[in-house]
Amino acid sequence: MTGVFRIRPAVPADLDALLPLVAALARHHGDAPRLSAATLAGDLFGPVPWFHVLVAEARGLIGYAALLPLARLQHGERGLDLHHLFVAEDARGQGVGRAMLAGAEDLARQMGCRYLIIGTAAENLAAQEFYQAQGYRPIPNPSKRFLKDL
Repeated sequence: MTGVFRIRPAVPADLDALLPLVAALARHHGDAPRLSAATLAGDLFGPVPWFHVLVAEARGLIGYAALLPLARLQHGERGLDLHHLFVAEDARGQGVGRAMLAGAEDLARQMGCRYLIIGTAAENLAAQEFYQAQGYRPIPNPSKRFLKDL
């Protein structure tokens, strides 16, 4: 894939093309994708949208970024968590990831956010190098997090 692409917010007409990209990222991480089109539609466009999604479009969707709201209530600061950043294999190496990251930063600024947080798997050194090359710094995290299934 070569050519021009654009970054824009996802719209309901993107759902059929977006679902396989989300599944591809899940498989890349060794997860079994369980997301349905109905769940994705509700999370993006339902009464309480849960994600902000940007898509990279060329001749169809070639990537996406999914962001979730965060806050540091005690500091009065809003932020976003870049939950997913995925570029289709045949579109990699052409600046799509950098453009999507810039789009996520622009969205965060438009939403009044003071920070953007990105997580990677400890073994994903390529992603870590990519984010650091874009000006992101590792966050020391001495705290523990806890989970309870509901």
